[in-house]
Amino acid sequence: MVMVLFLITAATEMEMAPIRQRLANCQGVEFLVTGVGMVEAMLVLVRRLNLSAATISGVVNLGVAGAYVDTGVQILDLCLAKREVIGDLGISDGEQVIPFTNAAIKSPREFSLQNPLQARATSILDDQEIMHHTGIFVTVNAVSGSESRGLFFRDRYLAICENMEGAAIARACAAFGIDCLELRSVSNMVEDRNPAQWRLAEAINVCADAAAQLIPALLELQP
Repeated sequence: MVMVLFLITAATEMEMAPIRQRLANCQGVEFLVTGVGMVEAMLVLVRRLNLSAATISGVVNLGVAGAYVDTGVQILDLCLAKREVIGDLGISDGEQVIPFTNAAIKSPREFSLQNPLQARATSILDDQEIMHHTGIFVTVNAVSGSESRGLFFRDRYLAICENMEGAAIARACAAFGIDCLELRSVSNMVEDRNPAQWRLAEAINVCADAAAQLIPALLELQP
């Protein structure tokens, strides 16, 4: 049996299916659909890591994201996370979310993804001339349905995009001492909600194409 080197996660089977198809002949990977949202993602990933974290040298979290306006990021662009932030943990005040300041109830909200796995991925993407943006991602429990809410998260965290699982995946990996990499393709802009403008299927395939080039190259660099 081949030892698992990279655990590839995605929130939905829709996002995972083309990735699994493109990497069907790739040795040293395992695929895990986590479910949507932080609770499901944390539960499913921790359950898997508890079985045998020692077989996993890195977690690669793939999927789609909504991009904040005026960040230079556009629909179908690739985004690589350097940090994940839980955006809506705190006190809701209209479109804003104010973080807790009381030390008794504060909990970790920001998780760095700047690690050796991310550094290798950046080098591969650059060498293969795969255009991508690197920046801060915001994880939310409810996707932003208005441009004003997106602008709040963008400006507060200097973030480029949002998703619903990334911070949970990063937090679990940190607890197990496993490097985490997060790469997403933009399916929509975070604006006043208009699903007619979304390009979900195309974004999923953009991410899968990038994974098909990135993952084998990462495996070649494994010691």
